Amino acid sequence: MKLIIAIVQDKDSNRLSSQFIEANVRATKLSTTGGFLRSGNTTFMIGIEDERVDEVLAMIKETSHAREQFMTPPVNLDVTMDGASAYPVEVQVGGATVFVLPIEQFHQF
Repeated sequence: MKLIIAIVQDKDSNRLSSQFIEANVRATKLSTTGGFLRSGNTTFMIGIEDERVDEVLAMIKETSHAREQFMTPPVNLDVTMDGASAYPVEVQVGGATVFVLPIEQFHQF
C-alpha cells in the first residue's frame, strides 16, 4: 500500500476529484496555499494499493496542466525604486507535485 500526496492548482482540482470518484479512488481533499505565488492549491491524500499507483499517477498527470500566468513581483521598499520591479513577469504555474510514500500499516475504523 502507498500514500500518494498530490498538490494541484485549484483550477484542476474539481476535474481530478471527479476522475477519482469515477475510478473508485478514495481521496481526502485539503485546501492549501502555495508560497511563491500565494495562490490556491488543493492537496489530495490518497491511500492506494501498490498495483493502482500508476493508474492514479496517470489521472493526475492527465488532469493537472502547467500554464503560463503573469504576476507582479513583491515590492521591496528597502531598495531604490528603478521602475523595473513594477512590471509583471510571466511564470509557469499548475501541473502537479506528487509524493508517493510507503505505508507500513493502514487501518479504517
